[in-house]
Amino acid sequence: MSLDPDIEALLEMVEAGTVSGDRIPFPQLTAAQARADFDVSSPLLDVDPDPLAFEHTLSLPMRDGTTIAARLFATAAPNPETPLPVLLYMHGGGFVVGSLESHQPLCRGLSQGSGAAVLSIAYRLAPEHKFPTAFEDALDALIWIGREGPAVGFDISRIAVGGDSAGGTLAAALAIAARDDQSLPQPVLQVLAYPGLSAWPQSESYSRYGSGYLLARETIDWFFGQYLRDDSDRTDWRFSPLSAQDLSGVAPALLVLAEYDPLVDEGRDYASRLKQAGVDVDLRLYAGMIHEFLRMGNVVPDALRAQAVIAEALVAAFGVSPAKVLQHV
Repeated sequence: MSLDPDIEALLEMVEAGTVSGDRIPFPQLTAAQARADFDVSSPLLDVDPDPLAFEHTLSLPMRDGTTIAARLFATAAPNPETPLPVLLYMHGGGFVVGSLESHQPLCRGLSQGSGAAVLSIAYRLAPEHKFPTAFEDALDALIWIGREGPAVGFDISRIAVGGDSAGGTLAAALAIAARDDQSLPQPVLQVLAYPGLSAWPQSESYSRYGSGYLLARETIDWFFGQYLRDDSDRTDWRFSPLSAQDLSGVAPALLVLAEYDPLVDEGRDYASRLKQAGVDVDLRLYAGMIHEFLRMGNVVPDALRAQAVIAEALVAAFGVSPAKVLQHV
């Protein structure tokens, strides 16, 4: 299918600098400047549902003695007497950009659509915090849910892990880690939205869509350069889940991919690897879409349709009824 006309118009506006001012590629910015640019442009593209009945920012303790911020979204205040299933969500942004704010509308919408609690975490970013810090922060958040979740009002027998882009990388790695350590809460679903899964992108889609479709090859290389300590990190499954030797026994997966994304082939490859390992996989490929489309509800209807698909998958995995469907679908 050809590129969606609304996406094509958006790309033209981005190139012309009419979306968020003069567009300077991330590799020409400092990490701090890139983060500011990302956070400014995000609200222009996404539909933000009304605030939920319960939204709370909290600090999660890490094993190294530090804390990270997190934001909890729920349609009602969690209660230990009637615990809620929970989605642990990691935002995208190449391990360098992205925040609780940039992904607030998405997390709010997923909680609203599924009736589940969504815990979004602000894992520490590169280059200040190199690999494997982001993974360790995500793992610590999962450990925290297992330890404190029942008192907070989470049903830790009904937990999912999810994320988009680099957040999808982290979610896939958490699913592997949980398979390997049964003392961790065991996800019943992993939600991977256009995840990065390979450390050496050499696919056809990487070549074909690596320029002119928002996520450029040069930006991916810059992200890798900011996050990785050296090339030896590239073969670590915590950064490159496709490098994992064995994927059997990990949680069932929902993969949401975009046709015009340099990462789409590695998403397909991962879905195939999971299926070969006996893992249940639901692969949704959105024709005409680009990387990051999930947070473009102001631009394309497929963004909200895909959010609804994720919410429905959570409902099915958790065995609950949604409190409220997404209003804009």
